[in-house]
Amino acid sequence: MDTTTKQEIKTEYATHENDTGSVEVQVAILTARIRELTEHLKIHKKDNSTRRGLQNMVSRRRRLLNYLDSRDHARYLDLIQKLGLRR
Repeated sequence: MDTTTKQEIKTEYATHENDTGSVEVQVAILTARIRELTEHLKIHKKDNSTRRGLQNMVSRRRRLLNYLDSRDHARYLDLIQKLGLRR
């Protein structure tokens, strides 16, 4: 993922002007990286190191989403709807 894509994601999901580390931004960046790696693994089926990294990213995103759900359910529902994730 290049820096311009990451900046676009940060500006779209930021809760305030200098926001780079909120849960929404972290989950959005992880989702973009997960989608890229999923496409990579469709071509390179035996790339097990990438598969392991992908599994780590998915579990980190799940933990962040669980945290957001426990803190603010409305923000959680809004975020998964924006990203097109299922519950």
